[in-house]
Amino acid sequence: MMKDFLNMLSWQECLGFIFSVCQVVLARYNNPKNYLFGIAGIILSLFVMYNAKLYAEFTLSIYYLVMSIYGWLYWKFGKQKDEIEISETNSKEWKIVAAIVIISFFIFYFALTHFTDSDVPIWDSLVSAFAWAGMWLMAKRKLENWILLNISNIISIPLMVHKGLYLYAILSFILFSVAISGYMNWRTILKEKNA
Repeated sequence: MMKDFLNMLSWQECLGFIFSVCQVVLARYNNPKNYLFGIAGIILSLFVMYNAKLYAEFTLSIYYLVMSIYGWLYWKFGKQKDEIEISETNSKEWKIVAAIVIISFFIFYFALTHFTDSDVPIWDSLVSAFAWAGMWLMAKRKLENWILLNISNIISIPLMVHKGLYLYAILSFILFSVAISGYMNWRTILKEKNA
């Protein structure tokens, strides 16, 4: 059974998983090299997602790649003076989040059903729509980014299992766990700031 499982894995999936786990661990310790591992993991994930016909996830990976390159360059060479503080999402921002989720879902769904051979257009679109909104909130350093990213992660786990991408299902579970920890940590920081 284990031999069958290992035979199903591609080298891109294995290395993508390893680099992505390294990225998460390094990010946890605020190490800028996390972006380099993230970039390597994302590039490998692009091949895996395309071959699995997860085209919205493929597009999401391109977005992550661009943001990771930007983040690494900004972290390494940027001249920011003050770090943006963690805050809660206000009602105007929630409307933007809803618009991002709804509009990106329909764009992905339309593209997947009309221009690809995707066999999971709804699930692929949902994962990506919530991840796009979550990343927007993360860029604004909003506490609730973790909630949106975890909605994406929880949908992603069975989707990856369905596609036979078991390491990516495990990775989604790891990201889900990290997001819970991240939410709790950010909430504590926010409470201390407001105390």
